[in-house]
This record gives sequence, C-alpha cells and structure tokens, in this order.
Amino acid sequence: MTIPDLFSSLIPMQLILEQLGKRFIREWIFRRLSLELSSGQRMAITGPNGSGKSTLLQVVAGALAASEGKLTYRNENQDIPADDVFRQVAIAAPYLELIEEFTLTELVDFHQKFKPFKNNLQTAEFIERLDLKASSDKFIRNFSSGMKQRLKLGLAFHSQVPVVILDEPTSNLDARNSEWYYREVQKLDDSQLVIIGSNVPAEYSFCEKRLDIQAYK
Repeated sequence: MTIPDLFSSLIPMQLILEQLGKRFIREWIFRRLSLELSSGQRMAITGPNGSGKSTLLQVVAGALAASEGKLTYRNENQDIPADDVFRQVAIAAPYLELIEEFTLTELVDFHQKFKPFKNNLQTAEFIERLDLKASSDKFIRNFSSGMKQRLKLGLAFHSQVPVVILDEPTSNLDARNSEWYYREVQKLDDSQLVIIGSNVPAEYSFCEKRLDIQAYK
C-alpha cells in the first residue's frame, strides 16, 4: 500500500478517536473518549494541571499507545498506518526534548529531512524569522528555556504536515514571545487540523471546538 506524498500538498485528513482510554498502572487518565476531527478545525483540550491533557495529546500524536479503544488517522483514500503517523504530526510541548548536541542550524536541517517546511522555506530564512540569526551556530544545550520553546513552536508552525499539536504553548515564553505565539498560531493554514492543550484561555481563544478532559475520567 502506498502512502500519498503529504509533503507536496496537504490533503484532507480525519482524526478519529473511538472509545479511547489511557491507564497508568491502575489509574485511568481518561477513558471512553470518542471524537472525530478533520482538516481546518481548531480544537482546544482543556482542564487543570495534571488532568491528563498532555497524556491525551501524546496518544493522539502517536508517542504513547492507548490502553483501550482505537485511534485512526485517515486521508481521503485510506487509513494511515500507525508507524507513519509521526510524519503527519508536528508537536510542540515544553517536555519534549531537542537534540542538544546539535547547533541550531544542524537541528533545523535535520528536522527538514523528516518534515520539510511549507513553501520551500530554507533553514537560514526560518532562523531569521524566529529572530535567532545570532544563534545559528550556537548549541541547543546553551539555549534558554524560552529560546527552546520558541524554536519548538516555530518548527511546528512551519512544518508541512496536516496536523499541528501544541501543548501549553506559551510555557517558558515572556510577554513579547507570547504575543508572537498569538500572532503566528492564527496564521496556520486553513487546511491544517490544530489541537491545543491548555488551561490558559488566551492560548486557545480562536478555537471553535473545546473538550474538557475531566469529562472522560
């Protein structure tokens, strides 16, 4: 079975959760969650800290396996195999690690081998757009937490993928960079499905759909 080239142009995508649940040892983080999302929609996953938002987003991104139920990524022709889901998703979260042994330029070049940027954006131009040109040859391990978060968000914003997942997006950002996030997130392509996990209303104010994770305990 051949998977269409989703990098040349973004094709319609559906995300289907059927009675999905995740358990750690004996504790259910969430369960019996059914939901259908499609390209162009903006969904906010809400709830207080520790309620399971990040766990759900990691399951949706394919980083964690569900304990029950079914998760399906489907394009207009066929289901996407589980091993290929990571190619369809860009995720930015404060707990995700960057490769700290790389310089900024090396990291961006490496990222583009798996998830090229939209509109053939080149590495140097991407770095300039993030206002990080002075740090092009700086090792990621020497970046501040705010610089790392800005970089993660920038990679998610510019990657040519049908699904963008943002978890606590303004975490570690100062007021200036938070304003940058609010501007950039609303520039995402109308063809992309955007999912945001947050308990800060300003981070997801533009989302037309909301899901309270506490309703699925």
